[in-house]
Amino acid sequence: MYLDPNNVSEFNGHFFGLSSSVEEANLIYLSIPWDVTTSYGEGTAKGAQAILEASYEPEWYDFDYPDIWQVPRATLPISSEIAQKNQKLRSLAQKVIQHLENGGTTDDEAIAKELQTVNQASIELNDWVYQQAQQLIKQNKLMGLIGGDHSVPLGYMKALAEHYPSYGILQIDAHADLRNGYEGFIYSHASIMYHALQIPAITHLIQVGIRDVCQAEIELIQTDNRIVAFDDWQLKDRAFAGITWAQQCQEIIAKLPPLVYISFDIDGLSPEFCPNTGTPVPGGLQFNEAIYLLCEVVKAGKTIIGFDLCEVAPGNDEWDGNVGARLLYKLSNLTIASQQRH
Repeated sequence: MYLDPNNVSEFNGHFFGLSSSVEEANLIYLSIPWDVTTSYGEGTAKGAQAILEASYEPEWYDFDYPDIWQVPRATLPISSEIAQKNQKLRSLAQKVIQHLENGGTTDDEAIAKELQTVNQASIELNDWVYQQAQQLIKQNKLMGLIGGDHSVPLGYMKALAEHYPSYGILQIDAHADLRNGYEGFIYSHASIMYHALQIPAITHLIQVGIRDVCQAEIELIQTDNRIVAFDDWQLKDRAFAGITWAQQCQEIIAKLPPLVYISFDIDGLSPEFCPNTGTPVPGGLQFNEAIYLLCEVVKAGKTIIGFDLCEVAPGNDEWDGNVGARLLYKLSNLTIASQQRH
């Protein structure tokens, strides 16, 4: 199919208007409209749709890889069934959260049924994502997962672990996400990396930009030698002392293994780039700092085997979706570029 890079993108239900078939595509986009366990602001279930709508605006030209837009990519439809299930379950989760905020505990009978229902639904979602990812990986497809809250990539990580003997995660995030469950929800958005570390194939977890953690997470970071945290306070202190971002990026990359999965929570950026995300935290990376780090990962010879982009939430304008779309495009291009060396 002929595409004119100088023309407007067609509004065709595919990210960026790049509408190859799944069979033809090298990279497939899978969206998960899910924010059931969100603990603060909600709305990330609509993040993928916001990114999709904003994705027709950016130009295809990439200053690092000018012709990479020609590599075929396809978009799987956003599941209305998951979106409807999310809406129903979100109301149950809110009942649990309100109960806890009013002084209740997760052991109370008053919320036992709701907790069980939400936790079972989260298990089913993880299994569904796993099955979708497994099918695509078996076809030698790359996959980009778009959330949704940060709980949704776990099934994808498990599927990759069956295909690759070992790999590491580069996590850009304001939060460590290392809690063993949160608010009674086993598969909470605050627990994704705790569960990821239960997957034996994941040998490294390199965290960048974290700045809002609990004591138990700090203790896990300090005792698990698979985890290296470049927290935002450390990054900024070193920058103020004259250590360049380029130098710090090389230190981060040196901790990564050859195969890398990128898990990008949009709140790893400064809130000016994601004002409507569910749990914004002051500080964080500038947009171009994040892009520079990701580009350096590829320049260092690392292979990106997959990625997720989570926690984008639309507001009253298209800004969050706009930033998310541009970040998604760069993540896609870098993933493809890292694979083209093989």
